[in-house]
Amino acid sequence: MDPTVRSTPEATVAADSTGDSYPRILSPERIDDELSSSLGPSEAVGDIDVDVGQRIDDFDLLMRLGRGAFARVFLARQRSMHRLVAVKVSRDHGTEPQTMAQLDHDYIVRVFDQRQLEGLGVKLLYMQYVPGGTLLAVLRRIRKAPQEPRGGQVLLDAIDSELEAKGEIRPTDSSVRAEIAALSWPETIAWLGRRLAEALDHASRHGVIHRDIKPANVLLTAEGVPKLTDFNISFSNRLDGMSPVAYFGGSLAYMSPEQLAARHPNKPGTAADLDTRSDIFALGVMLWELLTGKRPFRDAIDADESDASLGTMLDLRRHRVGQQIQAELPPDCPATLRRVLLTCLEPDPRDRWPTGADLAQQFELCLDPQARDLVDPPHGSWRLRLRPWAVPIIVAGILVPNALAGLYNYTHNRTLIVSKLSLAAQDHFGQIQLVITVITFPLMAVLLASLCRRPIRVSRALARGHVFDARTLGRARTDALLLGDRVVVVFFAAWWVATAVNLILLHVAGGTIQLGAYLHFLASTVVCGAIAVAYPFFLVTFYVVRCVYPVLLPPGIISGIDAGLLRGLERRSTRYLAVAASIPLVAIAGATFLPAEELGAVVVPIRVLCLGAIVAFVGAYWMFRQLEQDLHALERVVSGEPGPALSLRAHTPAALS
Repeated sequence: MDPTVRSTPEATVAADSTGDSYPRILSPERIDDELSSSLGPSEAVGDIDVDVGQRIDDFDLLMRLGRGAFARVFLARQRSMHRLVAVKVSRDHGTEPQTMAQLDHDYIVRVFDQRQLEGLGVKLLYMQYVPGGTLLAVLRRIRKAPQEPRGGQVLLDAIDSELEAKGEIRPTDSSVRAEIAALSWPETIAWLGRRLAEALDHASRHGVIHRDIKPANVLLTAEGVPKLTDFNISFSNRLDGMSPVAYFGGSLAYMSPEQLAARHPNKPGTAADLDTRSDIFALGVMLWELLTGKRPFRDAIDADESDASLGTMLDLRRHRVGQQIQAELPPDCPATLRRVLLTCLEPDPRDRWPTGADLAQQFELCLDPQARDLVDPPHGSWRLRLRPWAVPIIVAGILVPNALAGLYNYTHNRTLIVSKLSLAAQDHFGQIQLVITVITFPLMAVLLASLCRRPIRVSRALARGHVFDARTLGRARTDALLLGDRVVVVFFAAWWVATAVNLILLHVAGGTIQLGAYLHFLASTVVCGAIAVAYPFFLVTFYVVRCVYPVLLPPGIISGIDAGLLRGLERRSTRYLAVAASIPLVAIAGATFLPAEELGAVVVPIRVLCLGAIVAFVGAYWMFRQLEQDLHALERVVSGEPGPALSLRAHTPAALS
């Protein structure tokens, strides 16, 4: 279970009463960096005469936490409840209390209640307090030392600085902090992003759009857990009389194209056009900025809310993030995180993640190294390089083991059986075998092409940018996961058909064949059949699982059918491994039934077979272990389950990156 998620509401209330772990609340404020224009209600609160040391209603104001255009925020002691809270003092307008009261979520600041001071036109909103600061402080720390190596400890150091400034005690023995400390910086961004995406999804399901996602509006607990706050300009479609244009604003630098268009008087679009995908765009801008220290859109330093500035900013956001900007991502940024953030920043809302839940699932994938490297192989990895070579690799994986098995079968049978026929019978037998081979190989090639056709064709088309419907992709994924089994069935059947034909040919060519000869022929077929079953399965399946199947997975897919297929493939892999282990044992056991005078003639082929089978089994076992991990990882992807805790993982290089 995620330790950042509370198990029961009662547990949270108990923690609240201690006053030790509430988030710090900050109002909208002007950010002292490249562009910080915020738009919102025009009414200010500068004439509200409240300050530290005063008592207002039920609250003793202890410390000023923030001051913005619309409100002042204080750390206060609530006398009636004997607890510490954050009190936001503002003019009595807006629906922020009602909006936030709808949202009870682990990653959204919890609102306790509001009070209105009659005659003063003042509203008090009191909520959680935590001394961990905001993501804005983390961003400033990153910008001060842009070249220093970063990891999760950067986030914790920023929080600890806030704690020290307030005289708070740093948590000890915290599993959450230990997990964060073990993360790389890109993984830390994904860790934060997953939780904030869940918060946006919760808000969206309650009809709420935040409309002002930025670092100053993301609070951090002492353990590093993010909490979304400041719904001062949000919109809720569940509040009577609430209009999308009421208190419409936001921070320009983080606005989506459609939100900027709604602000621009000469552009099509209104506030009513916005949905959670606009918040997802803003979240992508903020996380990109945290990851690189710079925003993905280089707005003018002197940009403001004039029509010209809004138009320029809108034009920038109507194009995808360029390669030069993408090059600023840190070298250790996983390809999955790059893809997830770029999807958040798509100019067209239809191309972004449709919901916060879909985005949260993708961030969870970023935190699962095994799964993310399968779905989005690192740049220059062997998986990417081998993808275009599907046909020759699969053909080689099938034909090489079968050719070696055929060589052993030919040597063994010629020594023990065919060599004892007359010369005329041997020539007759060889000629008929040649004819059968000429017919069989093209037929097997056609069958093989038919088995591989759909997954290879679809995966190649996807790489070229083609789009397929869900049904076609589902069938291609099923064919890919069953390809190894189908190949095995076809070639195993071919071996036994060939055996039956050869036995008939032996009888026709040689007249009377001893029973022992038939038994030797069958025994060698069993060994060759095992080779044709075990090794092609592992070679084909290993390649398909790593290089073909992930291409066929649409981002964010949840499929019980795929999960069942992956589990079934894992179970069958164990059986094929047992077959691979049995090959030298069966060969040796068969040799014990040979007469002593014949044993010396085949001891060399059997010895070569056994030694080769042992080496091949080591390779098969290695592939089995890698497949086991890959199948578990892919099952997590298609089932939406979280991966193993990063703090408990051993950071080892992938076997085939």
